[in-house]
Amino acid sequence: MTAPWVAQAAVEAGPIPAIVLGGYLLMLLVIGWLGYRRSRAGEEDYYLAGRDQGWLISTLTIIATFLSSFALMGAPGMVYREGVVFALVSLNAPVAGFAIYLLGSRIWRAGKERGYLTQADMICAHYDNSSLLRGLVVLVGLLFAIPYVMMQIQAGGNLAAVLFGDGDRRAFEIGAIVLASITAVYIMIGGMRSVAWTDAIQCVLLLGGMFLAGAAMIAAFGGPGRFAEAVAALPETSLTVPGTTGQWRWPFLFSVCLLMPLGAILQPAQWMRFYSARNPETLRRGAVIFIVVVAGAYLFGIMPVGLGGQALYPLQRTEAGGVAPAAEVGEFDQILVVVLQRQLPELCGETLGVVLSSLFVVAVMAASMSTADSNLHALSAVLTRDVYERALRPRASEAERVWVGRIVILLATAAALVFVLVGGRTESLQGFMRMIVDLALFAVAFSVQLLPITVDVLFLRRGTTWGASAGLLAGIVCAFLFTPLFGALVSAVAPQETSWLFALQRFVGDCRAVLPVHATAWGLLANVLIFTVVSAITPRHTSARSGRL
Repeated sequence: MTAPWVAQAAVEAGPIPAIVLGGYLLMLLVIGWLGYRRSRAGEEDYYLAGRDQGWLISTLTIIATFLSSFALMGAPGMVYREGVVFALVSLNAPVAGFAIYLLGSRIWRAGKERGYLTQADMICAHYDNSSLLRGLVVLVGLLFAIPYVMMQIQAGGNLAAVLFGDGDRRAFEIGAIVLASITAVYIMIGGMRSVAWTDAIQCVLLLGGMFLAGAAMIAAFGGPGRFAEAVAALPETSLTVPGTTGQWRWPFLFSVCLLMPLGAILQPAQWMRFYSARNPETLRRGAVIFIVVVAGAYLFGIMPVGLGGQALYPLQRTEAGGVAPAAEVGEFDQILVVVLQRQLPELCGETLGVVLSSLFVVAVMAASMSTADSNLHALSAVLTRDVYERALRPRASEAERVWVGRIVILLATAAALVFVLVGGRTESLQGFMRMIVDLALFAVAFSVQLLPITVDVLFLRRGTTWGASAGLLAGIVCAFLFTPLFGALVSAVAPQETSWLFALQRFVGDCRAVLPVHATAWGLLANVLIFTVVSAITPRHTSARSGRL
């Protein structure tokens, strides 16, 4: 559902949004071609840009990969729905920055000395090159990358539905297809170099968009004082814990604030950015910049939009007792786009307002593409290096593996696109697919399961191969049971309430009632427990005795 005035605004804006967006997409293709011209033969150049990324490009690509459509659409939508409580998610910036500072240089050093390309290269070299563990690490990469790519494609579809259509399904599908196709093309052409260069430009655009959105919202109220008065007048549920819907109780909130950024940093794409940096100082400097810039963008850009949006477009109560966005907004995740489309022309004049809102459209697209390209590129490395080379074609040449990687990018993009298009038409999955934040939290529930073995490899070196494998498997399974997707699948495949799946679902619900934390924390709890116990009763591997990295 999209407000009728949005489609009318798009008509009145004329061709400017389409021209700006088209120029931006063309620029990305040109950068992809330039990256191809600068590239050299071999996997190390295609996947890591020759391990020579300077501090500026390295920092910008790390920020751009971290700030996905979650930042420009998901987070404002959640603040709009829940209120002040979700502002605490801005804590993810210092947590993630600290993880970059602490882990990045050690991961870089191991990759530089031993030629690692993927997470599994480093982890499995430590744990005696276990095939089981490598398969589980690859599975974690898939469970993170595919939902995150889906999230970006969905954001592109939502954007198209707001700007170029009347909110019907066709406009959404066209936007999703266009974003997915162009992203896949420039990654396939230029590899990491093209991805990093486009990420740098996209990072500047999306950060500018975040600060522009916050300034526009405060200006719409006539200044900071009146904005504060409007926020203070919001309903009490929007200003207190656990938020409007009652979902964000303190244990759940802090499990998300602390573990979500760690999962976002331990994902395959960020790990490869650590490998590709020029030196450890590049990553340390980038970590400090990351904390300052990202925390500022959340606090002064995104949070004012969500809170001010609720003041401008009050939430509606549903018959079931829940909340729904105002009719003028349509969907929670569209609040930021709707606000700027409506407020900027009023604040800046029609022509300048249209230009600025069009630039913001590009910022939203940049947020989506900068994360989609990073995850598709990393997924290509994971499947080519850890599956194709190790299990299928050990003697394949580097040139062959690079071309296989390009095919993987194409197939993975198509798979994510099909899931987005089909999921939006499948009743049992529509709730799960509706909000970008839900997809983001689903993805990090799995990537954070790499935390225990990462800490063990880099610092403790006390775990065993069987302990690492058993702990990671337990974490993956347990995290999945506590995600919304498990409930959706139970409803879809087990219609009889007497089935064992329903019994398992009820048990999960009882556990959640006792300890209301996110699925990420449940998985990590099982992971650490099993990892510790199994490592204590199984023999240590030889590489663990060789000293710290």
